[in-house]
Amino acid sequence: MNTEPVFDTPHDRHYSREHNIWTQRDDTGRVRVGVDAFLLSSLGELAYIALFDPGMAVARGHSIGTLEAAKMTTSIAAPISGVITAVNEAVLADPQLINRDPYSEGWLAELDPTNWEAESSQLIFGDDIPAWAEESRQRLSDEAEHNG
Repeated sequence: MNTEPVFDTPHDRHYSREHNIWTQRDDTGRVRVGVDAFLLSSLGELAYIALFDPGMAVARGHSIGTLEAAKMTTSIAAPISGVITAVNEAVLADPQLINRDPYSEGWLAELDPTNWEAESSQLIFGDDIPAWAEESRQRLSDEAEHNG
């Protein structure tokens, strides 16, 4: 019997290999940002979220806020550069919404990207997602065995 965790990785978005953050660009060019299932598996149930305010300019790889969970606290790294245009007030009020629905209702922030074309090419997308997802799943499995 296979007891390996199964992770949902929707193929309609880009993923940050380094930070396990997803991005999804809409028709207006705005980019929604959230936490992927792999990071949630490492963190456990979220207890508190702090996000920078709309209007703040952020650089790729720099913090846009923090996540606090039972297992640890971590910085949320911006997967792309841009200006924060909105934060998800629902997840600020109920952080576990991210655990329940990380790819839809549990998004964190929206950005108006300043360099989407160049920076999105550095993210995982399309046909590269399955191999990356398996690599991430295996890494988490190895960490669990090492720590457990």
